[in-house]
Amino acid sequence: MPRSASAIHPPPLDPAALIRARALALGFDAVGFARAALGEAARDGLAAFLAAGRHGEMGWMEARATERAAPRALWPEAVSVIALGLSYAPEGDALAGLGRRDRGNISVYARNRDYHDVFKGMAKHLAQFIVARFGAGVKVFVDTAPVMEKPLAQAAGLGWQGKHTNLVSRAHGSWLFLGEIYTTLALEPAAAHPDRCGTCTRCLAACPTEAFPAPYQLDATRCISYLTIEHRGPIPLPLRAAIGNRIYGCDDCLAVCPWNRFAAAGRQAKLRARDDLSAPGLAELAALDDAGFRARFAGSPIKRIGRDRFVRNVAIAIGNSGAAALAPVAARLAADPDPVVAEAGSWAAARLAP
Repeated sequence: MPRSASAIHPPPLDPAALIRARALALGFDAVGFARAALGEAARDGLAAFLAAGRHGEMGWMEARATERAAPRALWPEAVSVIALGLSYAPEGDALAGLGRRDRGNISVYARNRDYHDVFKGMAKHLAQFIVARFGAGVKVFVDTAPVMEKPLAQAAGLGWQGKHTNLVSRAHGSWLFLGEIYTTLALEPAAAHPDRCGTCTRCLAACPTEAFPAPYQLDATRCISYLTIEHRGPIPLPLRAAIGNRIYGCDDCLAVCPWNRFAAAGRQAKLRARDDLSAPGLAELAALDDAGFRARFAGSPIKRIGRDRFVRNVAIAIGNSGAAALAPVAARLAADPDPVVAEAGSWAAARLAP
């Protein structure tokens, strides 16, 4: 019996399908493909954000705005973008620690290993596969280069930018780490994901410091994540009380998103919360010197902000705790050699004074 034409000449394998299968096998939770270009809305949004000064002290955003707004300005040979997502959805309520005022609340993403290291290792394995299988050029980016990750992820079909400006996925809610592989390989682009926020404004209402001037707009200079991580000096007095016990980052706008109800807990063991970072005591954190800080947060993204900035955050949380037992701790911080820590300690001591 003669063989069919399809048996003699099997259909060519789709590169995108092979790359998707490999990415999922490596442990990624989402993968999509887009052209190495950004639309006018993304470029105009970035320009307006920078012109309004809403990037604060993040001067690197302005310094490389041209490359950020145009993938081919960063790498002229790029033809396609492979957008990758890795879920870090927590097992429980991300905001449960906010009620424990004598303890610090750390953003979900920073309660274990630095995701940059975990994600980049996985992405490099995928990049090696692409080079070996297709002979294409590749460049891997994980939040360390001027790349507009969220618009590219939306263009690649991973989700949409919600009113809190973060990516929202129908499958993973607001809990996706993002990274990209720029490649010279021509891949069929996905359809851009439609916006499914509807009339919901829960994320905007949840922000303790009112960092959203309007839906889909963020003023980073009022954002707790910016204030506790990127901002180097004293935290502005009008915003301190609203910070509560958030000592590194903030999850409020992410955690209240209704789409999170579809998100299963992240599968990456290296990203699951360490017990000692789930709700650490403020008194023990305030006692950290530089060596103790570096030992406690080895391998953690928290390490990059340094002891002084971190203990400044702890002092603010102590001042918001209402715990008289922490008054002596605040008094000790008021004598800290670092002037920013000492100022925050003095503020906390005054807040806890009888």
